[in-house]
Amino acid sequence: MQIRFLGAAGEVTGSQHLCEGTVAGEARRFLVDCGLFQGGRDAREKNERPFTFDPASLDFVVLTHAHLDHSGLLPRLCAAGFSGPIYTTPATRELLKILLPDSAHLQQADRERAERRQAKGRWRGELPEVLYGQEEVQACLAQVRTFDYGLTFQPVPGILMRFHDAGHILGSAIAAIDVAVDQVSPPKTRRLVFSGDLGHAGCPLTPPPELVASADVLVIESTYGDRLHKTMDQTRDELVEVVGHTLRHGGNIVIPAFAVGRTQEVLLLLAQLVREKRLPHLNVFIDSPMATAVTQLTAHFRDALEEDAQEMLAWHEAHPEALRLKLVSDVEESKALNQIRGGAIIVSASGMCEGGRVLHHLVNNLPYRQNAVIITGFQAHGTTGRMLVEKARTVRLFGQEVPVNASVHTLGGLSAHADQGGLLAWLKGFAAAPGQVFVVHGEPEASARLAEVMHERLGWKHVALPERGVAYPC
Repeated sequence: MQIRFLGAAGEVTGSQHLCEGTVAGEARRFLVDCGLFQGGRDAREKNERPFTFDPASLDFVVLTHAHLDHSGLLPRLCAAGFSGPIYTTPATRELLKILLPDSAHLQQADRERAERRQAKGRWRGELPEVLYGQEEVQACLAQVRTFDYGLTFQPVPGILMRFHDAGHILGSAIAAIDVAVDQVSPPKTRRLVFSGDLGHAGCPLTPPPELVASADVLVIESTYGDRLHKTMDQTRDELVEVVGHTLRHGGNIVIPAFAVGRTQEVLLLLAQLVREKRLPHLNVFIDSPMATAVTQLTAHFRDALEEDAQEMLAWHEAHPEALRLKLVSDVEESKALNQIRGGAIIVSASGMCEGGRVLHHLVNNLPYRQNAVIITGFQAHGTTGRMLVEKARTVRLFGQEVPVNASVHTLGGLSAHADQGGLLAWLKGFAAAPGQVFVVHGEPEASARLAEVMHERLGWKHVALPERGVAYPC
């Protein structure tokens, strides 16, 4: 077997890992994740490139979770000839029904916006390509097959698979894949474990990532491999301080949040703080159709949440006046939020401030000192969110320079990704060191530091930082 890392190698987004070799005497090829590249000027070029393999040659695809940096190129893959099954969890399939149509819609909107600017002589270079449309999305969704956590299934003869709860977002999974590498009886197998994105054990919404006892080959994410998150207590204290101070001074609070997972965590945490009387009754607006749909889906899958989260959800349903939640639907309602001069908490996508309705709220709130912006998740290089985190004095939105006079706060404890300590805790769950470890899904410094720490603290010797496009025997 060999693995070729076609994305998320030396960077965070674009997860795509091609596995191929002889399995039980047959040539096999499968893909783990097929994600969009996000952030930075070269992301569009990477997404528009043709696949470096024949999609029709794949036996199957494994999807660890629904975030677009793991799933967002699946419709393009299917349209390019892949006709086999896409294996994932039931909750991930339901999330895909929300995220992939939205992705197609945004691509079309971006194209039409660029065409209008080109007609006015205000667009330089090539127009953005629409990677896929709604028809391709629906065809892709028809290829999805689901299995619950803990169930062993056989994608093809000679390969057995099982999903473990990754604790990252609803439906997120660690994929353990047992591959028969020799035609002997009993078959000799090698276990490939793909961590996907591992959750933060302190997350108030999802359970901690499930431990896996053994692996011959491990592919591990490293988004926060070089740092530690703030504790949840510190995060709660800071949230109380920022929200309380801003509301007392008549300001609004804008929270750019990923529609999947982060929005629901923010709601849960705010409700907890109101219940504990650390915050007053709040007026919260969720201004993202996708986040609204995911919030409703999360309530449907409440049995998959942490026990405390299930109990908190029940409390809020019994006390809706404590946190007055408005799910904003149409565009006119969204525009009306920008007439509010104080007292509103607006949670909106996108989480990296790269598009969506949050941009309008930033334009209308960033210039005023009484307002606050709370950053709740990872911000990739080149994104507007990263510029805000790095204390830019202005950001360019809708072709204009917008002054950043509002205060900007980063709540690291709300990350849905395990930090360095969390990654090490999960790695210690292996009974013995895997024969090979590949560190992916991190900026170069984060991946390198995690590899060093695995050498230093775990004594693991065979840890590699794979290069994109290079095939590694396993």
